[in-house]
Amino acid sequence: MKRDRPFIIGLTGSIGMGKSTVAQMFVDEGVPLFDADAAVHQLQGPDGALVNEIEALFPGSTTRDGVDRQKLGAAVLGDPAALQQLEQLIHPAVQEMRKDFLETFSDRPLILFDIPLLFEKGGSEGVDHIVVVSAGADHQRRRVLKRPGMSEERFEQIKALQMPDAHKQQRADSVIDTSLPLAETRREVQNLVRKLKASLA
Repeated sequence: MKRDRPFIIGLTGSIGMGKSTVAQMFVDEGVPLFDADAAVHQLQGPDGALVNEIEALFPGSTTRDGVDRQKLGAAVLGDPAALQQLEQLIHPAVQEMRKDFLETFSDRPLILFDIPLLFEKGGSEGVDHIVVVSAGADHQRRRVLKRPGMSEERFEQIKALQMPDAHKQQRADSVIDTSLPLAETRREVQNLVRKLKASLA
């Protein structure tokens, strides 16, 4: 039976798990990628569609280059009401961009949605196969604390907003391990793409 849309892979994983690396591996296998974070950057960047509305909600959080993510983060982290206000602005705009992406790639067998908070924000209903990117806690901590402007406290705040990795793995259809050597992680991705394409044939 011919599908009326591509088979949607939902890619997720907690901070520092290597999700961007794995997303690029899917792209290397010819799977088109919709990156929710990149969409948000576009909406918040120079001349971004949401910059003025974000400034109105959180005065001083933007510059001529768009949203200052450090200042915006400081305004919403630890303030659930402020975070909810921001999400109510961003999520509908990202959904619209995702709809356009789906139309653009409607003839492809597989597409990939990279959605960091797939479980936390209820996005798992809209995908056909959930891939969780995971690594050991030590790997995660080392990677995250190397990031510019990251501190132990900020890392713990971000983690507190995310579902624990073990729970994500339980709800996954596939788990990709990024604590392995890169070549092995790539082989896992290649095997999964092959398997999913075969299941659609």
